[in-house]
Amino acid sequence: MSLLIVSLDNTVLNVALPSMQRELHATVAGMQWTIDAYTLVLASLLMLAGSTADRIGRRKVFGAGLVVFSLGSLLCSLAPSLEALVAFRMVQAVGGSMLNPVAMSIITNTFTDPRERARAIGAWGATVGISMAAGPLVGGLLVESVGWRSIFWINLPVGLAALLLTFRYIPESRAPRPRRPDPVGQLLVIVMLGSLTYAIIEAPVSGWTSPPIVGCATLSLLALLCLLRYEPRRPEPLIELRFFRSAPFSGAVVIAVSAFAALGGFLFLNTLYLQEVRGLSALSAGLHLLPMAAVTFIGSPLSGRIVGNRGPRLPLAVAGTAMATCAVLFALSTSERSTALLFTGYVLFGIGFGMVNAPITNTAVTGMPSAQAGVAAAVASTSRQIGQTLGVAVIGAVLASGVHGSAFRSSFATASAPAWWIIAGCGLMVLLVGLATTGRRARESALRATERLDDTGVRRQSSSLR
Repeated sequence: MSLLIVSLDNTVLNVALPSMQRELHATVAGMQWTIDAYTLVLASLLMLAGSTADRIGRRKVFGAGLVVFSLGSLLCSLAPSLEALVAFRMVQAVGGSMLNPVAMSIITNTFTDPRERARAIGAWGATVGISMAAGPLVGGLLVESVGWRSIFWINLPVGLAALLLTFRYIPESRAPRPRRPDPVGQLLVIVMLGSLTYAIIEAPVSGWTSPPIVGCATLSLLALLCLLRYEPRRPEPLIELRFFRSAPFSGAVVIAVSAFAALGGFLFLNTLYLQEVRGLSALSAGLHLLPMAAVTFIGSPLSGRIVGNRGPRLPLAVAGTAMATCAVLFALSTSERSTALLFTGYVLFGIGFGMVNAPITNTAVTGMPSAQAGVAAAVASTSRQIGQTLGVAVIGAVLASGVHGSAFRSSFATASAPAWWIIAGCGLMVLLVGLATTGRRARESALRATERLDDTGVRRQSSSLR
């Protein structure tokens, strides 16, 4: 239920963007912030929420997350201005950061039998497909019949029911040896992501060489350099940089960023195109996007089976090829797109995105020590949110640089072409990195990284005992 409201919230929001833009008199950059304010805060706090839950209790943190997310949803529905909506989306994200990673920890600690755990995780993963399939339709119906504010109301009854069921059925659990807090690392991550996202979104308005944009870009780079220098010196860092010595893990991070950047850009461009350029209603736009969501729903469990039987190489190859092909089709069609072309592109993107999710998690934890697998999966989840944040920021910035207010419809096709080529590049990155990091040499690098992590862990434990 927690995954349902978080995933549904994202897909429903995209359909509502044009209505929100008209009522709140927002620019393209303003619409970007309604999405990126959420994903930015979520990406920054995922690992902190996971380690806090390990320390003070997973059920306790999960329940708090449901309360904060539901409260944020209520505030979003009452937002009087764009600035207030962005602020309340950040409140939502604080709650959201306590839900998905903590829920996965609850599942893995509740279902100790491997077969039962696999079935539970399968049910969990299927919820993403359900939300993607239902989101455009639910969003379209609510926006047309009640208004965009109603898209946030659906989180309230589901959140309340999930909270009651949590305290009725979910057992409390903690990690035997929880990781220590890393406030400096956490602050550096927030500064790095926040300043970079601000620079990308606001650059088309302020100018790429303006002092605020250059200052934010410089601040982001300095935060990254400090993070790379500080984290290796921590006994229990927020981000375990030695994970990146494993080619499969590094590949999973790059693939997650690329795939979710493509998804963020894809949804952002198509929502504006269908409603603002073609003049469709919110419901009609949702119906047009349904083929993509339906194919994703079917492809996700199929990808999981292929990964289990044959490994992640084939799904990643299919995912990268399909996503890149879709983007190239749309980049080359600078005139009015036919319904057949839209349908073909949406099915291709749905195949690609449906195939990519299972290999990301599998590849991230391949070869990792069991004690580190949760942390590795959390980094992969964070990479997904970073990718979506950057995708919306970059694609929106490219689009804003090319469209002209009163001539939005006539200039959209030309302005969006470079954005589609960027999405095609993301798909190509999924393909090439997937092939490069799933071979024999890549698995050997994962084995070497595991041996180093195990050896260091033993030394740290012995030092602690002494």
